[in-house]
Amino acid sequence: MARQKYVFNQKTLSYEKYVVNWKQRLFGIIFYIVTTGAFALVFVAIAFNFFGSPKERMQKRELDFLTLQYDILTNRLLSMQKVLADMQERDDNIYRVIFEADPIPSSVRSAGYGGVNRYEKLLGYKNSDIVVETAKKLDRIASLLYVQSKSFDEVFDLARNKSEMLASIPAIQPVKNLDLRRISSYFGVRTDPFYKVNKFHQGVDFSAPTGTEIFATGNGRVERIQKNYYGYGNTILINHGFGYKTSYSHLSKFHVKNGEQVKRGQLIGEIGNSGKSTSPHLHYEVHKNNKPVNPIHFFFNDLTPQDYEKILELSALPSQTMD
Repeated sequence: MARQKYVFNQKTLSYEKYVVNWKQRLFGIIFYIVTTGAFALVFVAIAFNFFGSPKERMQKRELDFLTLQYDILTNRLLSMQKVLADMQERDDNIYRVIFEADPIPSSVRSAGYGGVNRYEKLLGYKNSDIVVETAKKLDRIASLLYVQSKSFDEVFDLARNKSEMLASIPAIQPVKNLDLRRISSYFGVRTDPFYKVNKFHQGVDFSAPTGTEIFATGNGRVERIQKNYYGYGNTILINHGFGYKTSYSHLSKFHVKNGEQVKRGQLIGEIGNSGKSTSPHLHYEVHKNNKPVNPIHFFFNDLTPQDYEKILELSALPSQTMD
């Protein structure tokens, strides 16, 4: 039972019952609702701004977890890029060097991928930049891995054909030259015997009597036999494959024919004095990927280290060509 309230009436000098009319009662109810609602709003605002709702706290935990996982994935991507870069370095500077293959051009390794709208569907979100950047890293690694996979396939084929390549490389001298006295002119800038001017000599001249035997310096196929009365005279061109070709000029006689398969050490012709020549000799050239290279670097099969050093010293001396 509610307690009765009394008020002191100063006019009658007595206590009278306190009676609340309906207006006062309505005002009290409204005031109570307003103050309670205001307090509730303040409480909710403080709670949401400083503590967050249960759903927000759960979402924040999930976001923190995803951020951590993204950082971990980013670090793993960086590690994969480093490993892939090491594989590329080994491929270009070890594996391909061993098998005498050209390194893969950087333009091929860094070739573009995708199209202009490849990442369009990932745009328009709060964290789109993070997602797009990660997608680009993955695409970049995928592109590099594809190129590297193709490269390893090529290296595998080179390894499988290594024995054939070793037999095809021009690795001996084309004439018997045990005392190393038959090389009269070396690769490089030399004096022309006819015009007395310096010119680039693309091969090595072996001075020997007419009829001296000439041998194929590696396995291959006779690509061309040319008979001339000028220039390099009678010439044999052998294609050894793997980017190697050798030519034998100023011959007096041929012992092979066009298209014939030859083996290293096989007799292919005889020294002569045909074409533009001062005396009987063999002009011998080695070409790698259609560019002339110094033949003395390919005499390793029939030279000792001491003989090779001696030839290098002699090649540095000025000399006159014989053609």
